[in-house]
Amino acid sequence: MDSVWNQTTELTGFDSLKHDAKTDVLVIGGGLCGILCAYMLEKAGVNYMLVEANKVCSGITKNTTAKITSQHGLVFDKLISRFGVEKAEMYLEANQAAIEQYRQICTGIDCDFEEKDAYLYSVDDADKLQRELAALEKIGFDAQYVHDLPLPIDTVGAIRFGGQAQFHPLKFVSNIIKGLNIYENTKIKGFDGDFFLFDGGRIKAQKTIVATHFPFINKHGSYFLKMYQERSYVLALENAADVNGMYIDEKQGGLSFRNYKNLLLLGGGSHRTGKTGGNFAQLRLFAKTHYLAAKEKYHWATQDCMTLDNVPYIGKYSKNTPDFYVASGFNKWGMTSSMVAANVLTDSILGKYNPYAPIFSPSRTILRPQLAVNAFEAVTNLVRISSPRCPHMGCALKWNDAERSWDCACHGSRFSESGKLIDNPACDDLKQET
Repeated sequence: MDSVWNQTTELTGFDSLKHDAKTDVLVIGGGLCGILCAYMLEKAGVNYMLVEANKVCSGITKNTTAKITSQHGLVFDKLISRFGVEKAEMYLEANQAAIEQYRQICTGIDCDFEEKDAYLYSVDDADKLQRELAALEKIGFDAQYVHDLPLPIDTVGAIRFGGQAQFHPLKFVSNIIKGLNIYENTKIKGFDGDFFLFDGGRIKAQKTIVATHFPFINKHGSYFLKMYQERSYVLALENAADVNGMYIDEKQGGLSFRNYKNLLLLGGGSHRTGKTGGNFAQLRLFAKTHYLAAKEKYHWATQDCMTLDNVPYIGKYSKNTPDFYVASGFNKWGMTSSMVAANVLTDSILGKYNPYAPIFSPSRTILRPQLAVNAFEAVTNLVRISSPRCPHMGCALKWNDAERSWDCACHGSRFSESGKLIDNPACDDLKQET
């Protein structure tokens, strides 16, 4: 199981850190978000280092569908209801600015950057689309309602965002990573209040950016309550349709479509990590039914951090940690959100005002309905008597037969059949039972 991105690109390797170190800014996590932070800090002339526990982009980034868009599902009607028109407009502007920044960086580099329209479709609820369109009109964005889509399913229409984009994420990274101060195979194992600890020694940093997908420091920020994780799945099909755009269902668990060269990327089957869902079986049945001549070339799965209110957490890790910053909870839109995060956090490090920072503040209210769902899952799996247990916070793990892994429904950690850590927030492998 490997993505088309991983199969078609080999990234430059970096040495591990083998001695004590001191830096002005420490970036923890070498996915796209951490790399973009390092890229911008480098351009700003800041003394920094990035440490990655494994290889850069070996986690979530290599398993994206790589859509660069501010079209994030039925989000803007919700944002207006929760935060008001002004902050909903800020959210849109921040993401539109991120798309433009990608466009500028990608000019002249080989990363298969293509401008494509993004479509949010519905199979049975035009009213939801109309409400979202009305919300976009309130914030002044020119989206259009369209009826005819090149998809093999019946829909009631879609909302089109023009001027969006798609690319090859690892080709992009391979171009911007050159010359950055990165250490691979350097796993942060703890923080003693003054130093970050790893096998080769200690790191002293004036400021720290935690870009580890799911934040791993439990003492601050309550991210174990503010987020959960979802699995989703992708098939790359040969001899399937060219849909000339990026399409996503407004419904939870619906299908997404985009092309990469001669491949159709069919996504869907999503579910909360640790629960059951459609997974690859749903996609293969759909492909068998609707793309009769198609052949499966690649397949892969990914995992996304979901917040309480559909907005990422970008900013100070908590109110009590003035020199700690975080970027997490990208709600399945990690490409655009990573660029937004790098902009907001670099400005914060430099002491510059960023007009979009308030909407993403991790210290905003947690009083949302999803909080009760997260708390219920945590309590249920904490009191459940079974083994193995997740080393993150002790929740019971569930066997995922489709992917042959042990998964945590509390916070989304995953482990191989032999107990090796696959996805965080856990930092350690499963302990072998005696």
